[in-house]
Amino acid sequence: MTHRLLLLCLALAAPLPAFADAIRVSLEGRAALGENLPALLVHIEEPIAGFEVKLKRGDGKVVEVKGGGKPGITRRIELEQPEGRFHYEGELVVRFPNAESGSLPLSFDTELYGALSLEVRPEDVDVEGRTLRFRLSRPAGRVELTVLMDTGKKAFEGEVPFKGEPAGTPLPLGWPAAEGRVMKITLRAFDTSDFYTGVDLFPWRVDIPHEEVGFASGRSDIPAAERGKLDRSHALIAEALAKYGRFAAVRLYVLGHTDTVGATADNRKLSLERARSIASAFRKRGLKVPIFYEGFGEESPLVPTPDETAEAANRRAEYIIAVEDPVLKQAPFAPRWRKL
Repeated sequence: MTHRLLLLCLALAAPLPAFADAIRVSLEGRAALGENLPALLVHIEEPIAGFEVKLKRGDGKVVEVKGGGKPGITRRIELEQPEGRFHYEGELVVRFPNAESGSLPLSFDTELYGALSLEVRPEDVDVEGRTLRFRLSRPAGRVELTVLMDTGKKAFEGEVPFKGEPAGTPLPLGWPAAEGRVMKITLRAFDTSDFYTGVDLFPWRVDIPHEEVGFASGRSDIPAAERGKLDRSHALIAEALAKYGRFAAVRLYVLGHTDTVGATADNRKLSLERARSIASAFRKRGLKVPIFYEGFGEESPLVPTPDETAEAANRRAEYIIAVEDPVLKQAPFAPRWRKL
């Protein structure tokens, strides 16, 4: 996460003539928790014997710092404080080489923010409807949105303003229709103080059509007569990887399913073992991408049937190419993806 520091003006009383030539003060008044602190900057422009900053924070905390330096030096005085906004009152006292001194009243505000977070839930992304929703942890200022298509062209690239909607508010974004498939959505969201955070989304998946491998009853080893099907599937997967792998680091997911003949627990175990066998076969055929697999047994049928029904359409596998774990609309449980 990256944040931009803003240089703010101090509310200063009219300085004495000596101050105007010898010293200048500025403020980095906003900072991100864990990255930096608000800071008072003392710029030494002419020879001085030294200076002292005396401040009192709004909660009563006293800050006293002494320093000095040659002309051209800038002393950075970091203001340690809790998260939030604070007001400071005090003065800058400067001692000059001729033993004279002068003071300059100081009055300013600082803000220390916690990390800005951006949330986009899977269910909030509607690629077909060309919309999404996001949530920020602080009031929203604006968003820079880019939508990249598989044609290499951008469906949208620009800024979307907001009006300080409260933290946690679901905020909508949309983009115009464009040729091709959405490959990547980039969000850079700014709060009302111009701090920002960003995220890249890859809301797509490619389902590879294929011939189903026929396994012997209760077995997970691939019969020799079925290996040609995997050769043809491997070629289709390799073609898809060549097309879509240039947009991001992709993965292959193998999902196994059974019909309802047998015990539910046994079918889940069998489907997992068959999915692993298929995944291993693709690896042996030269696939270099990460491969993950899971078995859903009889619990996610393509064709709903009564128990103990031999239905060939339900004895199947799915091959999915995606950047992130695919969203499975009819999954009977949260997948525990095993990496091959």
